[in-house]
Amino acid sequence: MKHNHTTDHSVIDDIQGIGLGVFLCGLGIYFLTSVGLITGQTAGLAVIIAYLTGYSFGIVFFVINLPFYFVAYKRLGLEFTIKSLISVTLLSVVTTFLPLGFTIQTLDPALGSIIFGCLVGLGLLAMFRHNGSLGGLGVIALLVQDTTGFKAGWVQLITDAIIFSAAFFLFPASIVFYSLLGAIVLNLIITFNHRRDRYIAT
Repeated sequence: MKHNHTTDHSVIDDIQGIGLGVFLCGLGIYFLTSVGLITGQTAGLAVIIAYLTGYSFGIVFFVINLPFYFVAYKRLGLEFTIKSLISVTLLSVVTTFLPLGFTIQTLDPALGSIIFGCLVGLGLLAMFRHNGSLGGLGVIALLVQDTTGFKAGWVQLITDAIIFSAAFFLFPASIVFYSLLGAIVLNLIITFNHRRDRYIAT
């Protein structure tokens, strides 16, 4: 069914949409790291670096995203870049303070990875629909989809395959396999649900 009209998002729409997206992503990452798993994309690189260096995920994630803002500004516009910068900053704050609110004492790694994939997948969808992202490699994936039609989810799956291949040299195989499950769930949610022709509000 095709729509014949567009609907603009108000500032309040964007605040609640991006805010919800950031919170869901932060919650998903907290479940992931609570069971010692990793993920793909820029967040995955940040998680790996945080594990190896001892720095907090929030700080590493913020710093590693900085180079991508230039690309986002040049190719996807100022609004997208500002929203992405705000989102990344908020996610860094959320992931820093969530452990102060509750702790996860018992969680099966497979279930943890699935919860992560669902929460972050839904969170990213909410952010994409309000012209935001968590920066990094997600910016490249959206750029590829918008310019070539090749789905962002598939771009992220390919990138994740490279990251997880490298992870086999750093982590036990069981950790990588459980983590890969979460990444697959996340990217399939994006692949099947993120279509600009299906959601036309801006």
